[in-house]
Amino acid sequence: MTPASVLAERVQARRALVRMVVAVLAIGLLMPWLANAYWIKTLTSSLALATAAAGVALLYGQLGLVSLCQYALLGVGGWVALRVGHGLHWPFELCVLAAGIAAGAVGMLAGLPALRLKGLYLALVTLMLAGGFQVVVSATGFPDGGAGWLGRVTGSERLLMPRPSLATSDGAYFTYVSVWLAAMLVIIELHRRTRAGRSWALIRRGEAVAEGAGVNVLLYQTWAFGLAGVCAGIAGALLAGAVGQLGGSAFAASESVMLFALTVVGGAYHWVGALVAGLLLRAVPSLLVDFGVNGFLAMIFFGAALLHALITAPRGLAGQWLAAFARAGKAKPRP
Repeated sequence: MTPASVLAERVQARRALVRMVVAVLAIGLLMPWLANAYWIKTLTSSLALATAAAGVALLYGQLGLVSLCQYALLGVGGWVALRVGHGLHWPFELCVLAAGIAAGAVGMLAGLPALRLKGLYLALVTLMLAGGFQVVVSATGFPDGGAGWLGRVTGSERLLMPRPSLATSDGAYFTYVSVWLAAMLVIIELHRRTRAGRSWALIRRGEAVAEGAGVNVLLYQTWAFGLAGVCAGIAGALLAGAVGQLGGSAFAASESVMLFALTVVGGAYHWVGALVAGLLLRAVPSLLVDFGVNGFLAMIFFGAALLHALITAPRGLAGQWLAAFARAGKAKPRP
């Protein structure tokens, strides 16, 4: 490539990054003016889950790895955020960072089987980890302002996790969550365009190919699982801030399967797919309820959408839409 083409490619990549940030922040700023209180809360959860979906897309889109414990890591992040928020009274931002670091560390441990297992076997092992978290959190519960290691209240009212002082209202918190989502998407996109992204691409082609090119497979696979865990942990902390409390019943192992499936449906190869996955997880069931339809029927819709994505649209809904926009742009007659 000539220096001019390299420069043009870099400029184009920077513009795409700026467009992504502007789009996410525009959603965060405009929606509080357009939606009612119910939908603001629903869409806040959607943006938080989109952050976790971005981590799932990183593993599947960059490395071709199927991890079915990401929702459990979201629960780990929520647990840590609630514990340090109630017990140590840290500022909300530090609670979110602590949640991301803790979930990232657990994610690295969960990713160790990927060094020996692939495909169905890796999916089963990570699903078992998600099931183990479900058992543990159902027995212990989430911290709610009490004393001791578990932080559980006995015989008194549960406490809510305080939101950041600049985002106490639902609308302001929605914008706040959009800022975190934009920040995590930027971090992931920067990884994809640097040495880490190139190493992940080589590992996806084959570990022998990657090792032949001098890539440290152990380092970069662990790195990817850790970054995906950070995304999930931050999402868990943001959910805890949105609701104020978390319940163990919301973190069933089946939710990890659903998170992965809808990330594939949304599109694991573009940041728009993470937004679509978050909307499918929360907004679509709520929309069905608004129309008087049983929200569980969304499962049938999701199953059909997954089959459609696997058979005819491997790049997901986001890939289809972007391809359609590109074709429409080329079809416009020149003046």
